Amino acid sequence: MVMSKAKKYEAVREKRLEENMKRMEQLHLPLLSLALKNASSPKPSPMKNTKPRIARTELVPVRRSLRFSNKSPSPQYKEITSYERVHLPRRITYSTRDLSNRVYASDEARDCAVKKAEKLESILGSDYPTLVRSMLPSHVSGGFWLGLPSHFCKRKLPRTDGVVSLVDEQGEEWPVNYLARKNGLSGGWKKFSIDHGLVDGDALIFQLIRPTVLKVFITRVDGSGKTETDEMNKVEESVEH
Repeated sequence: MVMSKAKKYEAVREKRLEENMKRMEQLHLPLLSLALKNASSPKPSPMKNTKPRIARTELVPVRRSLRFSNKSPSPQYKEITSYERVHLPRRITYSTRDLSNRVYASDEARDCAVKKAEKLESILGSDYPTLVRSMLPSHVSGGFWLGLPSHFCKRKLPRTDGVVSLVDEQGEEWPVNYLARKNGLSGGWKKFSIDHGLVDGDALIFQLIRPTVLKVFITRVDGSGKTETDEMNKVEESVEH
């Protein structure tokens, strides 16, 4: 008797399951369920950047009725916490340097300045190490970084970072940061370049007169109204001094 009731129940249950499945198929519920599973989860909204606040605690007297304020021997205080908004400094944006008016030297003018510098270098002799460096746009504008030949730096200049002095033809000195690992002149070179009006194509002769002192002779790319004889006389006078 019990077994027959169980069989009837199972038969009715399976019939209801079949009817429910048919209704779900008619309503396309399996396809909708599959589409929801494959759909990507919605992106969380970005958190709003809030300014930090500073919590400050202070004691303030409790507000009381005027009738009892005179009767109390001492005022009562309670502790409150107040929040003060922090004002962050704004970022300072620096205007980029206008390089639209920068003049570039031609190859012929650059070669001419280098040849003049090499002739003047021969006058200096071999008592002190020398090298000739033709100025590029990155040397005299923009980055103001002057790289030197690695063989000259390794053999003649200090092996550690430090300050070297550049002495011009008038005997004035400019301190410049020398970076041994990068083989070049950094901070301080910009001031020397601007003070002497160096431009693209100028040729410089560096003469190492002391371990950290370089004498600098400048040969202008445009001649600056001076003849080759004037340039040589200028170097000879500097060598005599």
